[in-house]
Amino acid sequence: MRKGILLLKTESFREWDIIETQEHYKSRWRSIRILYLTMFLSSVGFSIVIMSIWPYLQKIDQTADARFLGWVIASFSLGQMVASPIFGLWSNYRPRKEPLVISILISVAANCLYAYVHVPASHNKYYMLIARGLVGFGAGNVAVVRSYVAGATSLQERTSSMANTSTCQALGFILGPVFQTCFALIGEKGVTWDTIKLQINMYTAPVLLGAFLGILNIILILAVLREHRVDDSGRPCNSINFETANADEVQISQGNIDQVAVVATNVLFFVVLFIFALFETILTPLTMDMYAWTQEQAVLYNGIILAGLGVEAVVVFMGVKFLSKMLGERAVLLGGLLVVWAGFFILLPWGNQLPKIQWKDLHNNSIPNTTFGEIITGLWKLPREDQSELPTGCPIEQTWCLYTPVIHMAQFFTSVVFIGIGYPACNVMSYTLYSKILGPKPQGVYMGWLTASGSGARILGPVFISHVYSYLGPRWAFGLVCGIVLLTISLLGVVYKRLIAFSVRYGGIQELPR
Repeated sequence: MRKGILLLKTESFREWDIIETQEHYKSRWRSIRILYLTMFLSSVGFSIVIMSIWPYLQKIDQTADARFLGWVIASFSLGQMVASPIFGLWSNYRPRKEPLVISILISVAANCLYAYVHVPASHNKYYMLIARGLVGFGAGNVAVVRSYVAGATSLQERTSSMANTSTCQALGFILGPVFQTCFALIGEKGVTWDTIKLQINMYTAPVLLGAFLGILNIILILAVLREHRVDDSGRPCNSINFETANADEVQISQGNIDQVAVVATNVLFFVVLFIFALFETILTPLTMDMYAWTQEQAVLYNGIILAGLGVEAVVVFMGVKFLSKMLGERAVLLGGLLVVWAGFFILLPWGNQLPKIQWKDLHNNSIPNTTFGEIITGLWKLPREDQSELPTGCPIEQTWCLYTPVIHMAQFFTSVVFIGIGYPACNVMSYTLYSKILGPKPQGVYMGWLTASGSGARILGPVFISHVYSYLGPRWAFGLVCGIVLLTISLLGVVYKRLIAFSVRYGGIQELPR
């Protein structure tokens, strides 16, 4: 930086070109940091209730089962999948403030609806389904955030900026469960504001906080966000429908995007989100089945586990910024997939110890192939002093509970650590590569499709794992996940050489370490 301007050394390395004033630079990075906050709040909106959805769903509607839980969690991603291309297209032709503000308003309204799903006399589970779907629709603004950050950073700034975006997203996943854990101290009953029929308890307080943070985010976007766009070298461009006067840049922008690389990266991103979404979804049922945790214990302990994963993710995000400079984004992505595979392989059940069986509310037609002695043993273990307590353990309706070994606690936590290392590395590297493959043109629509593919993964992941886990158990569920990851590693090997930056492909710029 010299005399209030930013300089770029030309390819000859003998002259310096003026590319950006200091005022423009500061405004650009203020705007990027506001969108870091938006990404943070979007992830908080998803994670702040993820641990309490299951017990809250059971409380408001007794007809809801584990399979419906999968649809409730998936509805967030369905809404996001529908909205992402729309908001992405919108942001290509209009100021980014418009889709951002509208999307956040939708999320605020949806959070308020979630706080009132207990009020209707029936069909409460469907109101929850709608509320989570609308929250997801509002979260479609992630495509706008990613396209803005990709367009407002040079090629050399891109990996670091994308890692920072993922760090803020991870912080949202950290603090969301932490907020939920703190609100668990309020208890299920909480307090009631009779005038407006509002219950403030461990289930509704988090979404009310989310609504407040959304309003704060809107204020900051209106006050601080400005439209900025730079090319891969860092030179400012017009924000909407830009065409630069530089002949070299026009030639680069007219090059063909490698569609094979685009599709492959979408598939890679889909799988990365798929495996983490199913892991989040199954965490509460798995721990309640394997370790006989109560609903409140599951909310508290799994909230702490996810918070720990978030801390681990932040460390990984900071690390991959430097690791990618030494090894490259593709190598880090490959390593992350291998670590994820190891995590799910470790999670496979083994040994002879079976989980505690949940025998309460036993019916004559609900005991598959069980001996009389086993029935008597199970009944003897029923609580005698407090029959009103909810049963704990692995439900007898899940027949695999009778023969599938328990997942040991050490085994479980080792797996959590491995997945916590592999997932964030794969996440940030996949969409960093994607943004570089797309090149200098506005990326709103493409980022919309990338976000939609991730949202599709968040739809199918919970549905897949909830059904396979309920019917076949953890051995089949996690074994299939291992197979999916191995196929993904094979795909990465096939397209490995095609996953390079647009400007590097067409010889317009050399991507050098900073």
